[in-house]
Amino acid sequence: MAEDPEPRDVAEPDEGSDEKIVAAPRPSRVPLAEQAAQLPTSPGVYQFKNERGTVLYVGKAQNLRSRVRQYVGGGDGRYQIPALVERSSDVEVLVTGNVKEALLLENELIKQHKPAFNVRLRDDKQYLALRIDESEDWPRVTMVRKFRKDGAQYFGPYTSSVALKSSLSKLRRLFPLRSCTEGTFKDYARRGRPCIEYEMKRCLGPCVDLADKAAYTEQVKGTMLFLRGKSRELVENIEREMREAAAEERFEDAARLRDRIQAVGRTIESQQIVTEGGVDRDVFAIAREGGELEVQVLHVREGRVIGARSVPFSSVRIDDGEVMESFLGQFYGSGEAHAPPREILTNVDFEDEGALVELWRERFERAVTIRRAQRGAGKRLVEIAERNAKLALGTRLAARESVDTALDELEEKCRLSVRPRRIECYDVSNLQGTLAVASRVAFTDGEPVKKDYRRYRIKEAEAGDDYACMREVLDRRLRRVDSEPLPDLLMVDGGRGQVGVVMAALEDAGLEVEVLGISKERDDESPSVRVKRGGGLKAERLFKPGRANPIQLPPSSRGMLLLQRIRDESHRFAIEFQRELRSKVNLTSILEELPGIGPTKRRALLKTLGSLRAVRSASHAKLLEVPGISEKDASSIRTFFDALMASAPTPGEDEPEAEQTPGASRVLPVAWPADESREG
Repeated sequence: MAEDPEPRDVAEPDEGSDEKIVAAPRPSRVPLAEQAAQLPTSPGVYQFKNERGTVLYVGKAQNLRSRVRQYVGGGDGRYQIPALVERSSDVEVLVTGNVKEALLLENELIKQHKPAFNVRLRDDKQYLALRIDESEDWPRVTMVRKFRKDGAQYFGPYTSSVALKSSLSKLRRLFPLRSCTEGTFKDYARRGRPCIEYEMKRCLGPCVDLADKAAYTEQVKGTMLFLRGKSRELVENIEREMREAAAEERFEDAARLRDRIQAVGRTIESQQIVTEGGVDRDVFAIAREGGELEVQVLHVREGRVIGARSVPFSSVRIDDGEVMESFLGQFYGSGEAHAPPREILTNVDFEDEGALVELWRERFERAVTIRRAQRGAGKRLVEIAERNAKLALGTRLAARESVDTALDELEEKCRLSVRPRRIECYDVSNLQGTLAVASRVAFTDGEPVKKDYRRYRIKEAEAGDDYACMREVLDRRLRRVDSEPLPDLLMVDGGRGQVGVVMAALEDAGLEVEVLGISKERDDESPSVRVKRGGGLKAERLFKPGRANPIQLPPSSRGMLLLQRIRDESHRFAIEFQRELRSKVNLTSILEELPGIGPTKRRALLKTLGSLRAVRSASHAKLLEVPGISEKDASSIRTFFDALMASAPTPGEDEPEAEQTPGASRVLPVAWPADESREG
C-alpha cells in the first residue's frame, strides 16, 4: 500500500482572519511518535483513534505537536495515558484559530463521538426557570426551559421541579398574581366572574376588573425582588406601603401588609444562608473512588443555595482537573439558560481556565471568574459540595453493589445461562375486553432505560384474549431484533400460560433468550397466612420454561425485589397508556375504539344520534334504530361505554405518576399512532 504524501505545514491563522478551522492532513499509519512529530504547532483539537477508526479520546491544546508528544512520549505523567496510547493507532488533528475555538470544537466532537476516555455530560436539558413579561397587561409567572432575549425577566436556574413548585407556592401566598393562560383569562373575562384562585386569595381577579392596575404592578415588582433574593429591599418597600396605609387610616390594608412582611421573613428564614455577601456563584466539587466519579453542583444566588445537582460518571480514565475542565465546558454550553454566574468555585485546579473565561465573555457578554476556593466563605461552600459529592458517590456505589447482588442471585437461583444485566418486561392491559394495550419497559443494571420503553396498541388480537394480545406484541418485538437486540432476560407479567406464549413466539422466530414470568399466588393455591382473601400480602412466583414448579424466592431477596420493581413499572406504564386512551371519552376519536364498528357505522351513529354524547348515553333499543347497527353491534357499543364510564377516574382520584421532564406539561393525545411509540 502506498504511503500518504508527506504532510504539509499548516500556517497558524492570523488574528482576526476569517479562516477559523482548518482540517490538518490525515497522518499515515505510522508509529504515533512519528505522527506526533509531523503535527503543526498551532492551537487545535486532537483525536486518538484505534485501528477501526473509533475515536478514543478528544482533547485540545495551544500547541498540538507539543501536547501530543507528551502523550506518546510518556511525559504526561497521568496513569491512564499509557492505556490510551496502547490502544491508539492514529492521531488526527483539527487546527483552529485559537484555544477558544478549540474548546468549542472539542465539546462538539465529544458529543458526536462519545469517546471512551472522555467524560460526557449526558443530561444536557435546559434548566427550569421562572419568567415574567412586564409588557403584558397583567403579567404572570410562568415556568420555562429556554431563556430568550425577548425583554422578559428570567429567574433561576431551578434544578428540580420540586424546588420550582416550592417557589411558586410561596409566591402565590405572598404575591397573588394571576397564573392562568391567556385563553383561560379571556374565558373568565367573557363570563364576568373570577375563578376559584380569586376566592382562595391567590389572585387579584384582573380578568373581571377587580384588580387595581397600580396595586397589581407593585405586586409584580415585589415578586421580582423576591425571586432575585433582594429580601431587604422587598421588606423596606412593604413597610413603606404599610405606613402609608396606616397614615391614611386604611387599617385593613396595613394589617394585610404587616402579615406579608411576616410571611416574607418566615420564607427567607427557611432558606439556608451560606454567605454574608450577595454574590452569585456556582460551586463544583469532585468526589472519586477509582474510575467512579461524582460531580456536585451548588447554585448560590444572592448568598443562598437555591439548587443542587449531582452528576455521576463511571469508568473515568482522566484526572480530576481534566474532568472539571471538560465538565464546565459542556455544562455551560447549552445556551442562555446555562449561562454561568459571575463566579465559579471548584475544588481542583485545571489548565486553560482562561480559554473558558474568554469563551463565556464572548458568548454570554459577562465577565466570569474561575478559582479554586481555599479560604473563607468560598471554601465553606466547596466543602459543602464535596461532602454532598462523597455522599452521592457512596450511595450510588452501595446501590450498584445491591444490584450486582440481585443479578447474581437471579442468575444462580433461576439457573440462567447469562447474568441478566439487560431485562425487558411486557404487560398487557385491557378495559373489560376493550381498549387493549401493552407495554414494554427496559432495565439495564437495575436502572430504567426510558428511551427503550414502548407502548403498543393491539391491532389484531381480541382485546379480552391476553394470550393472543401477548403473542401479537412479541411477534412485533421479535421482527425488530436486528435494530433492537434481544435482552439477557425477557420477562412477562403472568404465569405459565404467558411464558408458553413467549416460548412459542421465540421458537417461530428461531430465536433464543432467557424467559421468566412473574405472578402473584392465587387465593385458592396456598393456605399460607400471608395470603389474605380480603387483600393481604401474596407470595410472588417465578415461572421458567421447562420447569414444572414455580420458583419462589424469599420476599426480602434482592433478586425478587428487583423483578417486582420492573414488573410494577411495566404495569404502571401500561395503565398510564390505558388512562390516556380513556381520557378521550369526550373526543369524537373514541368512536374509533368501538369494537367491530367501522367508518360507515361510525358515521351512521353520529348522523342519526347527533353527537358523541348521544351515542354514549343511547340505550340498547335506541342504538338498534341506527341504520346498519345490528343486535350484536348495539350490545358491543353499550358494553364498551358502560365499562369505560365505570372505570373513569372520579374527581380527586390520584393520577398515575408522570415520567416526564420536570416542569413539562402532560399533553394527552387525541389519537395514538397505530404502532409502537416511545415514552414522551
